[in-house]
Amino acid sequence: MIRAVIVMNTQGKPRLLRFYEFQPPEKQKELIRSIYGVLSSRADNVSNFVKTDAIFGQDTRVVYKHLATLYFVFVFDSSENELAMLDLIQVFVETLERCFKNVCELDLVFNFSKLHAVLDEIIFAGQVVETSSEQVMKAVEEIARNSLSLSLSLSLSLSLSLSLVHAPMRMLL
Repeated sequence: MIRAVIVMNTQGKPRLLRFYEFQPPEKQKELIRSIYGVLSSRADNVSNFVKTDAIFGQDTRVVYKHLATLYFVFVFDSSENELAMLDLIQVFVETLERCFKNVCELDLVFNFSKLHAVLDEIIFAGQVVETSSEQVMKAVEEIARNSLSLSLSLSLSLSLSLSLVHAPMRMLL
């Protein structure tokens, strides 16, 4: 099971946090600081697999990918394959690249709902549900279309309601 997905910048500021097992906010901050401490001290030419028994306890593994100014970190237990998790990070990054055309930190900050939608299409409740970047993009585009049509219909009904409320007042004037 995947226990957490973390995207942080090279200064240790988290841009995405998703814990699939409850962690109090103080513990989350401590875990992020610990992971950042380990990752920032590693050379670029070492393995992407990190032993983190001291941070997360026994039976937990961490795999990460450092791209530009971001660390993409997956925390998982021994039931998951390390290479499969590294490949899943690649799917996540490729999908973000398709969404934002050369993804950067600001894309994640200003489009957090799309970021979460992409992650939710790939991982649900700590389980991998989709590994095809194309299928994830189709689902995210469908979500965007549905939310756009919903917001348009809500704004239309709101403006119609407001015009009906103000109509009797215009008759009085």
